[in-house]
Amino acid sequence: MMTAKELRRKYIEFFESKDHAEIPSASLMPENDPSTLFITAGMQPLAPFLLGEKHPSGKRLVNAQKCVRTGDIDDVGDKTHHTFFEMLGHWSLGDYFKKEAIKMSYEFLTQELQLDKNKLAFTVFEGDDNALCDKEAAEVWQSMGVNEKRIAYLPKKDNWWEPTGASGPCGPCTEMFYWSDNENPAPEVFDPADKRWVEIGNDVLMQYEKIGENNYAPAKQKNIDNGTGLERLLAVMNGLEDNYRTDLFWPIIEKIEELSGKKYDDAPEGAVKSMRIIADHLRAATFIMGDDLGVAPSNVDQGYVVRKLIRRAIRHGAWIGINNFFTAEIGKVVINIMKDVYPELEKNREFILDNFDQEEAKFAMTLTAGVKELVKLFLQNKNKRISGYDLFDMFSTHGFPLEISLEEIKRMIPSGLKYELRNFDEEKVRKEFGEAMKKHQELSRTASAGMFKGGLSDHSEKVTQY
Repeated sequence: MMTAKELRRKYIEFFESKDHAEIPSASLMPENDPSTLFITAGMQPLAPFLLGEKHPSGKRLVNAQKCVRTGDIDDVGDKTHHTFFEMLGHWSLGDYFKKEAIKMSYEFLTQELQLDKNKLAFTVFEGDDNALCDKEAAEVWQSMGVNEKRIAYLPKKDNWWEPTGASGPCGPCTEMFYWSDNENPAPEVFDPADKRWVEIGNDVLMQYEKIGENNYAPAKQKNIDNGTGLERLLAVMNGLEDNYRTDLFWPIIEKIEELSGKKYDDAPEGAVKSMRIIADHLRAATFIMGDDLGVAPSNVDQGYVVRKLIRRAIRHGAWIGINNFFTAEIGKVVINIMKDVYPELEKNREFILDNFDQEEAKFAMTLTAGVKELVKLFLQNKNKRISGYDLFDMFSTHGFPLEISLEEIKRMIPSGLKYELRNFDEEKVRKEFGEAMKKHQELSRTASAGMFKGGLSDHSEKVTQY
């Protein structure tokens, strides 16, 4: 079995051999940038340098960056989605471009990692009215022996990156996929919709600059941004379809088995999903609290995310038979797995474990009352719709994060409470909850506005949007 430590070093040392300088992972908490709660990609801390500022380490960089994404939290529980993950990344800041970048990616996958060439496939941007089809990228892949049937042309929603603001560097992507099915051979023709093709890397080819809605011009500085998910690539390297069987997660799963009395290999599908959610959420919470800018659970901003992750893990723990306090026990395992690479976890061990214990105690005090209130809400509303505003009241009064209320509701609907399922519009509920949360946060955001002075605010408007 290849370990995460071995793969992480292989990636960094390979690109060091290509004259890239290793830089440390930035904090999970964006410094002086109020537009986002967490670092979600390796490029985020490098925004000024992608816009032309000189980086002290040069034009070629490589690292492993800590990232947190909560947008697809509902997908967590399958074999490949995670809240916290490590993004292996390398960059060219106005140095080499598309041809060299793609050749390096192919060399790393097929020579350094010795992945089977017959199990690889790639996507490129198909083009639209505003930007050309990226035939150049496809031709580079083919020049290295890739069959054109293994190259798919995808639209902007799949194969394009640009900033959320009105302007900034942008461009097409070319993504790398690997066939994960060990029972069946990879089909001759690449179908990106087939989930057995696992994305293992992505080269963002920043050759344009967005200068307004649907308006692009050639970039003054062309950049390369590669993102390679460590967890998925590690599973592929070990012939595993399940990321939770790698050494990044398996010791956590074993601790959950011990605490619950259930075996991952023998448990029902719902219990396996709960075990994955517990492992993922408490791993993410450990990293957020253990960061050098770490935050404790609370009802606002990053603290709300930590609270949501911990409390959701506690509910799933109860559903698989864990009746005692356990989150700190999982936290200890996460620290032991990751402390050599991220020593801040060991340094902040006491803060992490104390907050797990405190949050679990707080939640235990309100949990029974909260579930009773949710049942009461059901019975009171059996002839009308439960709203997101109702569930925000549940959150502000009883500390129930939205996801926990939604999961409890889904468990209650078939349990004879006579609430019409058609009256439960989850999308509308989420929207209403978000509106209530936004209104609630306005005062605290206004009060804390001064803490964001400096940093990105010292740069141009473009950087802030980026």
